Parts: sequence; C-alpha cells; structure tokens
Amino acid sequence: MTVPRPRGAALDAGWSGTAAEALPDDADASVLVGRIWDPSVEGPTPVTVRDGLVIDVSRHFPTVRDICELPDPAAVVAGLDGPTVGDFGEILANTEAATRDRTRPWLLAPVDLQVLKAAGVTFPISMIERVIEERARGDLALAADIRHRMLADVGVDLHSLAPGSVEADRLKSLLVAEGMWSQYLEVGIGPDAEIFTKGQVLSAVGTAVPVGVLAASTWNNPEPEVTLIVASTGRIVGATLGNDVNLRDVEGRSALLLPLAKDNNASCALGPLIRLFDERFGMAQVRDLEVSLEVSGVDGFLLEAVSEMTRMSRNPEELVRQLIGPHHHYPDGAALMLGTMFAPIQDRDRPGEGFTHKVDDVVRISCPALGTLVNRVWHAEECEPWHFGVRDLMGNLVRRGLL
Repeated sequence: MTVPRPRGAALDAGWSGTAAEALPDDADASVLVGRIWDPSVEGPTPVTVRDGLVIDVSRHFPTVRDICELPDPAAVVAGLDGPTVGDFGEILANTEAATRDRTRPWLLAPVDLQVLKAAGVTFPISMIERVIEERARGDLALAADIRHRMLADVGVDLHSLAPGSVEADRLKSLLVAEGMWSQYLEVGIGPDAEIFTKGQVLSAVGTAVPVGVLAASTWNNPEPEVTLIVASTGRIVGATLGNDVNLRDVEGRSALLLPLAKDNNASCALGPLIRLFDERFGMAQVRDLEVSLEVSGVDGFLLEAVSEMTRMSRNPEELVRQLIGPHHHYPDGAALMLGTMFAPIQDRDRPGEGFTHKVDDVVRISCPALGTLVNRVWHAEECEPWHFGVRDLMGNLVRRGLL
C-alpha cells in the first residue's frame, strides 16, 4: 500500500544516508562484495566490507564477475585478505558527486561485466498498471478513468494466480472477450515472462548518486526491486537492491518504446553491495523479503510503499531459467531485477494525475537483509555521463597488472 503525505522540511546535505542504513542489519554476519573507484589506480576495484572496513580484493579477483563465477563465492570471499582502503562510512560519504573529493575512493554499482536485465509484470498489480498505461497512451486523466473501470471488472486479488495455469488462461479469455487483451496481460499471466535489457554492461549507477529520467518525460516513477546476481551457469549467487527507473508516458505510448522508457543515462541503479548467498542467506530468504520505498521531494511530498516478494506471480528461479539456459548464454553472468508491485497511482499535484517524479526527489529503497539504496532524481541529460566502458576496464586492469 502506498501512502503519500506532506513533509515540509527541505532535503538536507545528508540525503544519501549513513553506513548503518546502507549496510544490512546483520552486516557482521553477511558476506558483502562491491566496487569502489580508486583514484590511486584510476579505476574500479572489487572490495569486500568486513567489520565496517572496505578491503581491496583485486589482487585475488580483478572483477566482481570473477568472484561470482566461483563455485562458492561467499566461502572464498569470507577468507580473503587484502589492503584496507578505508572506513565504509567515509567512502559512502564521499560518493555524492556534488561534494566528492576525487582524490579519495567512492562507491560504484556493485556489478561490472554482468549484463543488466530486468523482469517486468511479475506482480499482478503491476500487470494491471501496464495494461492501463497501454490503453491510456500516456494520458494521466484517461488512465485514472480506465483504472477505476478495470479494477471494478477484474479486481486486484490476483497474487495467487500462477502464470501459464488453466486459471490464468481462463482469466485471459475473459479479458479478451471484454476487449481488454494486452501484451502486458500476455506476459503477466501467460507462460513466457517479460525479460528485457535494462542497460549496457558497466552502465549501472550505485548508491548516493543521481538516477536519471528524460527531461521530456512527464510521467515516470521508481521501481524498487530485489536484484539477483546470476553466474554464467544460471546459478544464483547473491542479491542486491535495484531501481528500475521507468518512463510511464513513453512505455504507455507503445511497448516497442521499452528501450527508450527503460535504458537512459543513469536509469539503472544497483547496490549498495551484493550480499553473497551462504548458509544464513539464500533464495528461501529472498522469497520472503519486503522491500520498502520512500520518495521525498523538496516540495514537501512524501510517499511510502512496501513491495512484498511473497506476492510475486512468478517464481524468481523460473525467471532465471527463462533468462539463462541452453537457449541463451551470458558468459559473464547477469544481474536480474525481479520486478515490483509498486503501483504509483496516488495523486501528487492534481486529482486524477497520479504520481510522477520531480527533480531532486530522493528515492530510498531498503530491506533489512540488503541495506538501503539511495538516489536523487535528476534529468538523465544532466547526470554524470557514462564514459568508462569495457575497453577502458580491460586497459586499466592490464596497466595495473591484474590481467
């Protein structure tokens, strides 16, 4: 449930949060990996965080991808040594671009060579919103009217409906007969999931930096999601938090505009760190996670929501099987966002127009087991340009003698 309420205080300088907020509640018992930018080597460095300290593990593994390809990443990382780069809290505090000291390390997104993928319409309420987007074609007022009529006919208690089941096929037939068929309906309750490319390799941003929405977009929102870290074999080795930033007006005009709606500068946020699977934390825990969202604006607006993984209509492991297998290979593995039940329909400015971002909104996505991912919303055109690609990474690792 999403509850907006006003908040009068302006955003303060500590908008990106503290180390205690960023790290899992049981950080001392977690095996955590991520990346920093290390100015001393002019490049990204894989690290683990242990007892609040950031430890450089690059001499063992030059990329996070290499760690994730191990048979038991958590066991190996737990026993690694390496030079201490600094205190996690201090490095987090130095990550915000506006105040960053570029002579000192800062945090990056915790993945590197993994492909950036996302699954859509994995929660029934998300399916309904996508159908509304398509039918409204970006018109907020029309969307409100369609939503009212559609929910009256269909209802929202669909979380127990298994995609591809006899019951799902029956519901699809009913909606088709009512003239409400949609391609979103097909991927929401049909046998095949929607899995798309969220961004290019190395393009994800981490915590404490801006995420981007196109300046021309007038209807957009965050999508708070659990993100699985998947090895090239299809084995799930860890999880982190993600923000699958979405331009609802663009996607609503045509599903063929999904790349424009989803893949823009700074539109994919992951982090703060990857929690590797071990005896304390694995898929059993992931399936029970609750992901909280808070959006706070300089206009005093505050919106809160919770996304419960138990309400997913698709099994996360089945999504991974549809992503990676004999039919499709990713030699460097993948980060797979699992979708969200967040449906931003509450009004922000005018009745019937729902929610959309404003510049300088602060988005906090949190979960006790994974920490907190915090980003500020800017126009994508004004976010820090992404220039450091795969060729740059390989060249940097060679110069450092790590390859």
